Amino acid sequence: MKFTSTDIPGLLIIEPVVFKDDRGYFLECYNEQKFSEGGIHNTCWVQDNESKSSKGVIRGMHYQLEPYAQAKLVRVISGKVFDVAVDIRKGSPTFGKWFGVELSCENKKQFYIPRGFAHGFSVLSDTATFIYKCDNFYTPSAERGFNPFDSSLDIPWGIDKSQALLSQRDSSLPLMKDAEMNFSL
Repeated sequence: MKFTSTDIPGLLIIEPVVFKDDRGYFLECYNEQKFSEGGIHNTCWVQDNESKSSKGVIRGMHYQLEPYAQAKLVRVISGKVFDVAVDIRKGSPTFGKWFGVELSCENKKQFYIPRGFAHGFSVLSDTATFIYKCDNFYTPSAERGFNPFDSSLDIPWGIDKSQALLSQRDSSLPLMKDAEMNFSL
């Protein structure tokens, strides 16, 4: 596995070794020892989630307040998405900065997002099946977010805003500056 740091400390892109032959392929998506060697330590995954979405869907920007925050390990098993994490750790030199990566069934990349980040993605293919591990359970009372089209972030979702498909909840989220968050370094 190849672990690549981003310009925001803590965010990592993981590229598995893919073994292909005429029967198909095999890859190792998770190996605790290799992840530890790659900089992801002491993560106990407690929940796996899967979603399927149509082209133009944007989900995000989501997070849970402390002490219910979640680190996530995300990947796509069919289709293609643009996946984004925003640093919401007050006091961080990269507070309010975002990083995005294309995840697809073809490139098989994974994206590690530690606690203290908001997360979202846009679907660029006809459909996409997105799966992710979490290190803490979903807690509805701690769920928060901000509008993915916040102009202060200017995230290039790859989808025109007029064509984007957002849930009622996501479309009514506040701007990042008005969102409740309780993360710090």
